[in-house]
Amino acid sequence: MKQGGFRAEEIDTGRPHPARIYDYLLGGKDNYEVDQRAGDELAAAAPEVRIGLQANRAFLRRAVRHVVGNGVRQLLDVGTGLPTSPNVHEIAHEVAPDVRVAYVDNDPIVKAHADALLSRSGATSIVLADLRDPGAIVDHPDVRRVIDFDEPVALLLVAVLHFLTDAENPGQVVATLRDALPAGSFLVLSHATDDFADRSEAQAVYSKATATLNLRSHAEVERFFDGFELVEPGLARVPFWRPDAPPPARSDEIGFYGGVARKSD
Repeated sequence: MKQGGFRAEEIDTGRPHPARIYDYLLGGKDNYEVDQRAGDELAAAAPEVRIGLQANRAFLRRAVRHVVGNGVRQLLDVGTGLPTSPNVHEIAHEVAPDVRVAYVDNDPIVKAHADALLSRSGATSIVLADLRDPGAIVDHPDVRRVIDFDEPVALLLVAVLHFLTDAENPGQVVATLRDALPAGSFLVLSHATDDFADRSEAQAVYSKATATLNLRSHAEVERFFDGFELVEPGLARVPFWRPDAPPPARSDEIGFYGGVARKSD
């Protein structure tokens, strides 16, 4: 039996998936019991996780408005996760209705839900692909249908690189994607860290999932922006990146860095 272009047996419901854990912790319904258990374990290990994920979504909204406000009309969102309203294209279209968005994720369930959500929009596409193979993302026909790499693109890598191990060379992954972007493009990136608290128990939760959690320091995350120029205030904890409202309570506990950078001429 196929669902959304893939076989039902391709869905791994025996292990938690980061996108579905994220969905559960944000109050979504597109998850399984295995994801719910993992989410509860994660919240017990890192009590600030729910406010951290909410702050990360708020950072994403502000960052999308920033890049679209600076003239970018194409967004490549890699590791998009399950649809959470407002979605990236909804945020972007509030600023400029002509923005085009290509979503990429490696979870068939994400693709199925996004297909249903985006089926009527010619300005969006959803691609089943893996960040570990960035060349395949850039060359994918459904990405190319929406994204013109001769014009500025905003590359969104929000809460996804920490699911790549050092052995999977996330720096080279980002560099491959960066090199496909023309001058004037932007990188929007957020990443989990243990700079402020020991999060080894949280990492242990993901050892049973389809991807491990690889926490990195401020300096390590900042290196992903090589070849870009960070905009003010640089790489900051997500609640403090250009806030448009008072930061939420317990923001000092949040272990997520976020930043936006521009590829210069």
